[in-house]
Amino acid sequence: MRICLITSRPGHPLLAAATALLTPRHRVDSIDPETGDDMSRPPASGGGLADVYLLKARTPRALELARSFEERGAPVVNSAAATGLCQDRAPMAELATSAGLPFAHTRAVAALRRLAAEPDLPYPLVVKSRHSRRHDLVARVDDAARLRRLCAQWPDEPVVVQPFTANSGWDHKLWVIAGQVFAGLRRSELADPGPDARPEPGRPPRPGSRGPTLPLTVAGLPDGWVDLVRRVGSVFALDVYGVDLIDAGGGTPLIVDINAFPGIRGQAGAPEALAALALRAAAGEAEAATVPM
Repeated sequence: MRICLITSRPGHPLLAAATALLTPRHRVDSIDPETGDDMSRPPASGGGLADVYLLKARTPRALELARSFEERGAPVVNSAAATGLCQDRAPMAELATSAGLPFAHTRAVAALRRLAAEPDLPYPLVVKSRHSRRHDLVARVDDAARLRRLCAQWPDEPVVVQPFTANSGWDHKLWVIAGQVFAGLRRSELADPGPDARPEPGRPPRPGSRGPTLPLTVAGLPDGWVDLVRRVGSVFALDVYGVDLIDAGGGTPLIVDINAFPGIRGQAGAPEALAALALRAAAGEAEAATVPM
């Protein structure tokens, strides 16, 4: 089998570990969508389409490249359409809500300065960039003064607005690869890091650091959470994805974000699950594959 990674970072720990499992029995190539001279062609080294493409990058150029392979019949995990849907938080929220998922109430505003001009906003609010990307805007806004400061930095940024839901200050990070669930706990971006946001071993804490992702067993999750995150994959047509949940009390979690093909660092079994998924998708099989070692 020939597997191709669509990414600018083939050395990412998850991808590197999965690659090590797949080679030398299978060929693993990568293509950087940001530097390719001709995105209409597959990598020159391969001479034709790969058996499957793993779409780790989520930039517009990466989505364009993935679509070009799909149009020529190659399987892509996750599909360009599913990945693109998760990059726009407005239709993401609309689909989740229409499917009955417990997603935070979300409305879109064309520019942050327009939100700042609205009277009588119900603070506290959560404001996020509408288009998910690295270093995007994610902030809790407690009053008009905070909103004005953000507006000075991001005046024309399209945003989505959510009511702030009181919670423990920790995000439950759940990741899924072909139905296999992994879990971790991380300080929320919207919380004061506080004394429990521990720094990485050997490194001093950074200002505003959320600390490392702490281990969390899937067996220790509340009843229904695993089924819920698996349902997200079905609704959004995702095979590799992450779901950020907060425990707001009352037994039902609140989904605050969904990510296509997240990093899933430090999770035992994740590289094996990804390698098996790649082989299954390449072969067009319905049942899980065993990775040859």
